[in-house]
Amino acid sequence: MKSSLTANLKMDIPSSIVVFLVALPLCLGIAMGSEVPLKSGLIAGIIGGIVVGYLSDSHTSVSGPAAGLITVVLAAIASVGGDLGLFFLAVMLSGLVQIVLGLAKGGIIANYIPSNVIKGLLASIGIILILKQIPHAVGIDKDAFGDFSFIQKDGENTFSELMTIFSEKFSLGAFLICAASMVIILGWNKTPMKRVKVFPASLFVVIFGIGVNYLYGVAFPEMEIKENHLVVLPALTDPSSFFTTPNFSGLGNYNVWVAAITIALIGSLETLLNLEAIENIDPHKRQASPNRELMAQGTGNIISGLLGGLPITSVIVRSSANIDSGAATKISTIIHGFMLLTSILVLAPVLNLIPNASLAAILLLIGYKLAKVSIFKEMYRKGMNQFVPYVVTIVAILFTDLLTGVLIGLGVSIFFILKSNYTNPFTIKKQTTNVGDTMIIQFPNQVSFLNKASVKDTLWSIEEGAKVIIDAKSCNFIDVDVMSILEEFKGVVAREKNIQLNILGMKEHYTLENHIDFVHVLAKEEIDKLTPADVVGILRRGNERFVEGRRLELYTDAMEEKQVIQHPIAVVVSGIDPQVNSELIFDAAAGTIVSIRIAANMMTSAVVESIEFVCQKYGIKLVVILGHSECEVVEAVLNNYVHGREISKKIEVVLAESELKKEHVVNDSTLKERVMEQNVVHSIKMLLAGSTSLSKGVAVVQALYDKKTKKVTMNTRYSVQNNKIIKEPIEAKEIS
Repeated sequence: MKSSLTANLKMDIPSSIVVFLVALPLCLGIAMGSEVPLKSGLIAGIIGGIVVGYLSDSHTSVSGPAAGLITVVLAAIASVGGDLGLFFLAVMLSGLVQIVLGLAKGGIIANYIPSNVIKGLLASIGIILILKQIPHAVGIDKDAFGDFSFIQKDGENTFSELMTIFSEKFSLGAFLICAASMVIILGWNKTPMKRVKVFPASLFVVIFGIGVNYLYGVAFPEMEIKENHLVVLPALTDPSSFFTTPNFSGLGNYNVWVAAITIALIGSLETLLNLEAIENIDPHKRQASPNRELMAQGTGNIISGLLGGLPITSVIVRSSANIDSGAATKISTIIHGFMLLTSILVLAPVLNLIPNASLAAILLLIGYKLAKVSIFKEMYRKGMNQFVPYVVTIVAILFTDLLTGVLIGLGVSIFFILKSNYTNPFTIKKQTTNVGDTMIIQFPNQVSFLNKASVKDTLWSIEEGAKVIIDAKSCNFIDVDVMSILEEFKGVVAREKNIQLNILGMKEHYTLENHIDFVHVLAKEEIDKLTPADVVGILRRGNERFVEGRRLELYTDAMEEKQVIQHPIAVVVSGIDPQVNSELIFDAAAGTIVSIRIAANMMTSAVVESIEFVCQKYGIKLVVILGHSECEVVEAVLNNYVHGREISKKIEVVLAESELKKEHVVNDSTLKERVMEQNVVHSIKMLLAGSTSLSKGVAVVQALYDKKTKKVTMNTRYSVQNNKIIKEPIEAKEIS
């Protein structure tokens, strides 16, 4: 345990340093953008790190003040008449609302955000980071460091701010520090310093930036980075005045409660979105309870509001930095919170020396990893229904804000889901079986009202006189509207258009009365029309499907329907090898074949009488005696593993008829296969000689199954004519 803790700390401490370096200017910048004291941003960052970090079960999520809530904060302050005391009370109350949401399992909403929208959120944050940090990288950073909104406080927007690089003189000193810092971070793992886990590259470039800027001041004053382009941390002169208490007299103020509920709902949604996105980029794919996260955020907001801090949410930039730095546990988040607290108490003079350009280098690389070109290519390969919502989410977040952009992306994603449900909610295929061409419409697991239009269009377009199977065996839910469509189609349209309809798999509470109009296997009147040649053709086609791996699962599963009355079309007598299953190798429906399995195709009196009985009862016109390669029974007799039994005596008769001797056959596979074939012929002769009631219309066929190729050969039929057994070749088209 101690070793594991030590190993985790080796990862968590460096990660916490990186997160702290990123979080510090962001907390200050967001406070500036929200027009509240800088200390409010720091308080939220500290509480988000220590309190929320401790209560959350997320390993990588980092919480604090969020740029996405700046407009919400400004609107809330305005709604309470600019009274910060009432605003901080609203923050407290928003925490209570979040706890209630968590207890009510409100975190489930996170499960309904499509992955393309989540990935679009991540990519958009990456692009915004890059665009927003470029001005800081070149020392033209009029906008607050933590302001990620498209329309900036200074009247510029994200793109017009970039144009100032060309219209104003940028800082060469800042540019060189940023460029060198990026090179250092990218090449860090190729240096011996990579082995010093507690000293991350991000910490080095910060120290590097401070040192280089000091040299600028000594040797190159014109390149020195001035105060406006450095971290600005307020000095703590009077700790007692650092905290601002809420104005509890506003508990009955309607506007306070409206602001609290607004902050809670928007902050909770942003937290859930970020949590889902964070888990998406976590290399270990660790999951956290969204409901517990809401309660942790709620507790954090109660304390933050009580101390005069901004609202807290899970924040993607700091969380991404945490993951990118290799955080092992949430200890990293907690330590970063204590570092923010320490920075206020003792580190302000040192931290105020950090150039924004050094921090911009860190954020630029984080942004690149979130929005790599390879991610765009990956989403493009997944198809337009994934790529378009992904791109729309990115563009929408870029020009609006995180929440608005996600809602727009979600709307586009829902459109594609609706479109997909309309165009392809089920599979349609045509199969040629023993009852002719059949259209099979296979429903998915869920058939909702969204599928109503496509189901109706498909059913109403079916041609007159068609055979149709609606397979609902995989359905767990069918919407009432869709059931109404099925009722209308069955009761009116199918009857008027003479469509033969079979609806399979309806659950009891969805059952359509008397819904079986035809069976997908042969009914009695159809069997009566079959010739032996027809049956051979059915079996041959079934074996072809089996060999090619395209079994008719609906066909073989038809017996599951209680109302389906089936009649067998053939008797198949096969051996006891478990690999030789008659229904399987002929791809036949359960109940289509009477399968008799007995070692060496023995024709005992009981077997003969059984064949006579079913042929007479069901009008069966074909009896197949099926032998197979690699017959273990024949092998056992030839090797003297079976002595003095009926099986052994039969094989010895077969050997004698074939003019073969055991010792010649044992080690010769070709001769062993001949014995197997002759054994089938012997069984046929025993059947025909022993039967007294087989109809003249019944054909007895020799069939040989190759276990390697899975192919069945049926080339010979036997019959009794004038008390003699006649052997005839089977024509492909007909048996007379």
